[in-house]
Amino acid sequence: MSDLPTGVERRTLDGRERLATRGEPVYGEPTDGAWRAWDPRRSKLGAMLELGFETGFRGGDDERVLYLGAASGTTVSHVADFAGPTYAVEFAPRPARDLVTVANDRRRLFPLLADARMPAQYAHVVESELDVVVQDVATRGQARVAIENRRFLADDGRLVLAVKARSEDVTADPAAVFERVQDELTEAYEILERRSIDEYHADHFGIVATPR
Repeated sequence: MSDLPTGVERRTLDGRERLATRGEPVYGEPTDGAWRAWDPRRSKLGAMLELGFETGFRGGDDERVLYLGAASGTTVSHVADFAGPTYAVEFAPRPARDLVTVANDRRRLFPLLADARMPAQYAHVVESELDVVVQDVATRGQARVAIENRRFLADDGRLVLAVKARSEDVTADPAAVFERVQDELTEAYEILERRSIDEYHADHFGIVATPR
């Protein structure tokens, strides 16, 4: 099991040992004082941490993050609990409105209504030389999204990618989809770790990579 980032702990909440961060609750998760459970069944990044991926997150106010596919803020709210400036990109207006509400309680969370496939839309806002880019987007061309957003990562930064096989090709074998995505990623990234997260999310694969 890999070390957890500073600010993420295993706590007993609601009678079970769970990953947890300190912050205001967002999605009805169990709480104990300032701590709130991080449900890996509702979060691909949470699942990757639960499964021991070496994500490269260290935690702390100086850790800078770009989150692609933030939706209504379930996962990115946990990231903003333990990391520093966290830029959260979401394309759909309805979940983006919820994301703004989540950000009201988190001074380090910056919601951006934009398309992760078009980083020029937010390049004037997002810092360069970021520590981590987390990607959880439901679209075709997931590798291409990661490659286009490579511009924001420091040379020793980490890409943490949750690949959704059914978003790439609903008819194809998921294992074949994962191989294609990985092969395309090697244009811009060195793969450090890759494996299934099916235990928590069917037809999903986790990848950790660093820029070439």
